[in-house]
Amino acid sequence: MQPIDVRVMRLRTDAILPRYMTELAAGMDLCAALDSPLRLAPGARCLVPTGIALAIPVGFEGQVRPRSGLALKNGVTLLNTPGTIDADYRGEIGVIVINHGEHEVVIGHGDRIAQLVIAPVRRAALSLVQSLDATERNAGGFGHTGVNHRS
Repeated sequence: MQPIDVRVMRLRTDAILPRYMTELAAGMDLCAALDSPLRLAPGARCLVPTGIALAIPVGFEGQVRPRSGLALKNGVTLLNTPGTIDADYRGEIGVIVINHGEHEVVIGHGDRIAQLVIAPVRRAALSLVQSLDATERNAGGFGHTGVNHRS
């Protein structure tokens, strides 16, 4: 598969560039770019800078997703997940982190805090209509199929 060219710029000299940690990884790790350790109390959230900016090609987006190890071990995840980095955004990539755990978490410079997945985007052309075609579900919303289905 042909890689997609995504230009990246360091906004600080010690920023760590995103990278894939295994050959078949879908996401690149994003790292914190901090002057001093960040202490995140239980229930607290904050915006963690990465020290980088991206130029994502037209027709693609960057999806910022949680790292499963942080979630499992520390109860740390991301708000606004997945976060979207649009192709026309050129500012610093920031990651909104929240501590759902029971203990304070310390994030240091260079810590891997999220994953970045580059994904294709299709734009929609909306058509205003007076009615929509019927489906078996129709307007059935949250929980419309029940909560516990056991055979």
